[in-house]
Amino acid sequence: ALGMVETRGLVGAIEAADAMCKAANVRLIGREKTNPALITIKIVGETAAVKTAVEAGAAAAARVGELVSTHVIPRPDLQLESIIGNAPEPAPAPAEKAKASPPPQPPKVAPVADPKPVVEVRIEEKPDPPKALVAQPKPAPAIKATGKMALMKVTELRNLARSTEGFPIKGREISVANKEELLRLFESIGKRS
Repeated sequence: ALGMVETRGLVGAIEAADAMCKAANVRLIGREKTNPALITIKIVGETAAVKTAVEAGAAAAARVGELVSTHVIPRPDLQLESIIGNAPEPAPAPAEKAKASPPPQPPKVAPVADPKPVVEVRIEEKPDPPKALVAQPKPAPAIKATGKMALMKVTELRNLARSTEGFPIKGREISVANKEELLRLFESIGKRS
């Protein structure tokens, strides 16, 4: 279907075109302007959608400008294409779609020439060394809160707390802890050891 809304002035035409495109599933195919500021907006789509869009466009154009006329042609003849301009192309029938696109072909596989024999390789695992020979990490010495810590920045205290084993708080709690809280926790670690 072809729908047309004619307004006097550009503002009404733009508002009508916007309302029509938003109101229904239609396609804007053009506009025509004549000397006394008459602008015709043309849309195409299904008949019901075009009727709805033209009504919405007419209401919007009347609100902001001067609406001259509206018209919907439900099934325009193909000969009107020269007058309309960018007329919609007829949708191809499902049978034509099937003919147009060839079926996908499976990928071609090249034959392998002279396959080489597969050689099995065995990897022997070495037994784990006895536990007594593995060096155990020494626990970090207890850090006592001193006057030096009181002079440190909060970020330095947080980094020290993250690297200290057995620190009472972990992760995000360290990130949100303030300086006084970190100093107090370092003092509590020093008293325990």
